[in-house]
Amino acid sequence: MRIKKTLLFFERDFRRNNVGSETQPLLQNDSDSDDEGLQSRPSQQFNVIRRVYQQDALNKDADYQVPTKPLGYRCKRAVQSCGFGECLLNSLPVARWLPSYSPKKFLIGDLVAGATTAVMHIPQGMAYALLAEVPPIVGLYMAFFPVLIYVIFGTSPHVSMGTFAVACLMAGKVVTQHSTHPDLINAVNGTTTQSPFLSVGYTPLQVLCVLTLTVGLIQVVMWVLRLGAVSTLLSEPLVSGFTTAASFHVLASQLKDLFGIRLPKLGSNYKVVFTVIEVVKNIPNANWTAFGISAVACLVISLNNELLKPWVSKRSRVPVPIELIAIVVGTLASTFGHLKENYGISLVGTIPTGLPDANVPPIELMPQIALDAFTITMVTYTISMSMALIFAAKDKYEIDANQELLALGASNVFGSFFCCAPLCASLSRSYIQYQAGSKTGITSTVSAVLILCVLLWVGPFFEQLPRCVLASIIVVSLKGMFMQVKELNKFWKLSKLDAVVWLVTFLVTMLVNIDIGLGAGLLASVGALFCRSQKPYTCLLGRVLDTDLYLDIKRYRAAEEIPGIKIFHYCGGLNFASKNLFRATLFRRIGYLKKRDQNRDDDSNYSKSDFEWDSTIGKRVNCVIIDATALSYVDAPGIKSLVAAQRELVASNITVLLAGANGPVLEMIERYNSLESDSERLQLDTFPTVHDAVVYYKMLEQTKEPAITIAS
Repeated sequence: MRIKKTLLFFERDFRRNNVGSETQPLLQNDSDSDDEGLQSRPSQQFNVIRRVYQQDALNKDADYQVPTKPLGYRCKRAVQSCGFGECLLNSLPVARWLPSYSPKKFLIGDLVAGATTAVMHIPQGMAYALLAEVPPIVGLYMAFFPVLIYVIFGTSPHVSMGTFAVACLMAGKVVTQHSTHPDLINAVNGTTTQSPFLSVGYTPLQVLCVLTLTVGLIQVVMWVLRLGAVSTLLSEPLVSGFTTAASFHVLASQLKDLFGIRLPKLGSNYKVVFTVIEVVKNIPNANWTAFGISAVACLVISLNNELLKPWVSKRSRVPVPIELIAIVVGTLASTFGHLKENYGISLVGTIPTGLPDANVPPIELMPQIALDAFTITMVTYTISMSMALIFAAKDKYEIDANQELLALGASNVFGSFFCCAPLCASLSRSYIQYQAGSKTGITSTVSAVLILCVLLWVGPFFEQLPRCVLASIIVVSLKGMFMQVKELNKFWKLSKLDAVVWLVTFLVTMLVNIDIGLGAGLLASVGALFCRSQKPYTCLLGRVLDTDLYLDIKRYRAAEEIPGIKIFHYCGGLNFASKNLFRATLFRRIGYLKKRDQNRDDDSNYSKSDFEWDSTIGKRVNCVIIDATALSYVDAPGIKSLVAAQRELVASNITVLLAGANGPVLEMIERYNSLESDSERLQLDTFPTVHDAVVYYKMLEQTKEPAITIAS
């Protein structure tokens, strides 16, 4: 029979020896705002009386049921949630925001932000395309074709999709490895130089297209499998260390253009180190005119970013397009000064007008680049999601992680037919786009239309642009990623393990290779998680005064242990990896394992040989209560460790009780017991709270009659 009333409120003058604490009247004084007043102000108290609950009795009285959903119900819900209209709205976010678009509110901001972003797309796109080992015009294609698809499927109106230094650099590595004849391309619009070697191997554009297609297909498959949360595998220290190291790869790749020298083809591993060595060797052969142009361009762009840009940002939403000014001035200087003929300056070269023909990438190359494509998928998706979440938090809207997979995947698949590299959000352009007043996806549409004008008419103007100017734009734009080195100090202060993950990722990525560094970072992150699981928070609890509060006796001086009872608190999961640690820590805390050297207080530096078994524990400890309120998960090996620990303690005449376990943990124990024989089952009395277990054991010692607990 259920209990009719579980809570009874008593009069304020109820005796302390009956209830365990005095009930004081509520006194409020709004004028008391200082800390002392808050500490001394009486608070309202109430007293509760109820029976001592064992877990089975509470389950019966509270009508406990395991949540189950029949297969028919789940199928019905799936069909209802996947109706055509709902699926259309969920898969096409543009169908939600476009009908309610208000030109009066948003159009001006979207136009200004779109024009500003387009101006930044031109120099950055052309510069970053060089990192992918393809013609600069590819960067402008990326600012047009995939961006239009992202407007339809994307959920973030503020991120600027297109070229990104790290993504293009990773794509360039794949292009270099798998393209057979990188110098055969004269134009992107479906034409190549005739050569007897065209029948074998792949051009850089073919490799880039199939890489983009593979990345897009992986993202679409992840969307189908609802794997949007996979980006959490890349922790913040890993991403920070990886992008910082990748910036050094970007810098190293631009040294040849900054100094105007030619470098031999280097291996994929240790490329930064070998590049620096080769540059130093070839310094006597440097083109000092190219170096001078690079130095002037870097200086001017840096002064603008550090001095002029902050001043302008306070007076105008539109920043000074210094990168665009640099490439225009560089192009004019090269055209009228005949820099190539007079000084041997390397130029951008042929830039075709119009749009490229759609071509099917060489599908047969997919298996060879699948691993690299997956690496690029993880990096680009993580960076894009991080940027989208930053702006979503600022403007209070939601980002659908799975929908972003579809948006990126569809954009990459579409862009792969038009010579585009893998898409990624740009940090610098996204911040400028947000500050310029972007409100909706119309911003990206405006930007794409302006880029289209450049593709149709303005492209050939930049054919005389010196490559050292583009290299200067890239190098200066890396400042933000270089400054991430400062984050190492933050990670070191917060967690030494996070700092180790950052260092491992950074050093391996910078000194060895990008993909190897990402793998090393993942292993370091997993290792950090394992180390944390091997050091869960454990303590012994004591009762605070005459209440039902039980706190860490090392942190709360008012918490006192109950004679004969040890209350062991364990925080974390109990599984195959932590079962031995749980057992050893439990025995150490309760005194079953005692230190050989009693003068040492810290247990963390002890080895197994520093402890010895205490066979007299049964004379000092009569009951051990395992506080499982913070036990998040338990598996079969973990339950077996509980069984083994209980048997050892029972052999020493010690009663073992389990308190505070949540529903899933109790259900797991019940399933385990149903599959094991009687001798292997976990037979523990379980209680909803530690106080229930304490009072139950005390009353069990005194009498076998039903006990009543009074908690304050």
